[in-house]
Amino acid sequence: MARTATGRRRRPRGDDRISALPDDLLLVVLRRLDIRTAVGTTALSRRWACLRGELPILDLSVHAMLPPRYHRWIQLHGVVGKSGFQYDMRQVSRELLPNIRRYEHRAMRALTRSAQTFLDAPTAFRRRRISRLRLEFFVTQSTECMNRLIAEAMDACGVDDLQVVAKPIFWQRGAVHTFASHGLCKEPSASRLQSLKLGGCMLPPLYEYSALTRLVLQDIPESTPVATYQGVFTSCQQLQVLHLISCRCSAGGILVDAPMSKIKELVVDKCRFRQLRLRALPNLESLASLGHMVFLESASFPCLGKFNLTSRLGLRTQGFREYVKQRLKIDHESLLENMPEISSLIVRISGPYRWIVPSRGSPSTVLLPNLRRLLVADVPSSWDVSWPRLLLETAPSLEVLHIHIATCTQDEPSDEIRWKPTTLLRHRHLEEFVMVGYEGTERQIYLVKFVMGVCTALRQVSILRNGHARNKGHWDWELVTQQHLWTDEEKKHTLKHIMDGVSPLSPAAPVKLVFG
Repeated sequence: MARTATGRRRRPRGDDRISALPDDLLLVVLRRLDIRTAVGTTALSRRWACLRGELPILDLSVHAMLPPRYHRWIQLHGVVGKSGFQYDMRQVSRELLPNIRRYEHRAMRALTRSAQTFLDAPTAFRRRRISRLRLEFFVTQSTECMNRLIAEAMDACGVDDLQVVAKPIFWQRGAVHTFASHGLCKEPSASRLQSLKLGGCMLPPLYEYSALTRLVLQDIPESTPVATYQGVFTSCQQLQVLHLISCRCSAGGILVDAPMSKIKELVVDKCRFRQLRLRALPNLESLASLGHMVFLESASFPCLGKFNLTSRLGLRTQGFREYVKQRLKIDHESLLENMPEISSLIVRISGPYRWIVPSRGSPSTVLLPNLRRLLVADVPSSWDVSWPRLLLETAPSLEVLHIHIATCTQDEPSDEIRWKPTTLLRHRHLEEFVMVGYEGTERQIYLVKFVMGVCTALRQVSILRNGHARNKGHWDWELVTQQHLWTDEEKKHTLKHIMDGVSPLSPAAPVKLVFG
């Protein structure tokens, strides 16, 4: 073999090492490619074209067919839109939108041709086993082909994982995809469908899909009736995982009363429901309420062990502030009374002012008897940040307590909690206490002193200036911190304030303070 000037061997131009690989390895390569690249491999050799037909995954995405220039047009439109009065937006729209939409229609035509190739070869199509079908397309006049492809794949190829995401073309709102009159397929009772994701679609009937165990609904339109959502909980008997993301419904609240449901995991993320109340989900183990408050109406949740409560009450108009202060405050016992089996709890409730208040009656000590891990994050520094004491007093088995305080410079300080003498004389299980965002305010010092004063198992307290709490999935977290160089004077001053008045015989005496 010839050598180059540097002494390296030069391979002959006709030496195709990739095509010499076995079929199984080439299929692994194809599975990792997007549809645009996978289609391009057919130009390499006929062998690649044949292999693409053997993949058990059919992935057709309109975004994979859009060229880089399209994304540059989108970026340019955003830059111009943020420039304010310097540009005439009507003129900009006349120049930019036609270019953007031209690329979108071209991509949809290419996607339709790809889908049509499968429909035009029904014999080969029916012999193919497709385990997962993913379709992502724009809502245009040519989406009927997508409905045919979905029905054919489900009826003939045994799809068990289906993802259908419909998106409006740029700068067009309200467009949603509608399935054929028969729904997803013609024989739903014989379907093998186990996992389904629908985005930007009108919901088809789902009660006949007896194998369905996982369902993700995203960007469901506001015209969807309340009864449709309630039917998902009650009629999908084998459903175990349900995620509702940015969904809407027509006027009225949603009441979930499904004593026969097998749902174990429920995520409600940024949905715009008037109300979502859970009365009965007996197998529910994990609940995430993100951006929309989900209320538990009863104690019919014996398996609920993980709960993520993330909400923001963001009304800032002065006329509404007093109304919300008087009408929407929630005492901590009414919030937690139906979750006795919770073992892991994430609380991210923030806004212009504190809206969690102490119980109006005598405090209970058994609301969260099984809670082991607790994160209270995004607490504005303008709040009375000592309010997590409410949770500590109701969780006698708590082992890990993490608190993150977010710096707040605009909102007025909220009212302080008038604490009554605590009934919690000793807490015997808390081992780890971390406060991130410590600024040395009076109420922050109070909370640290309280924890150190009552927790007998506590041996180390971490006080960190900078950092935040980052979610790991929906029900776990990690603290991301930045090291702060404390001076000896700062440490001495902080230690003096925290230990001031603490008896040498109290549980706080042997606790080690870690500064960061």
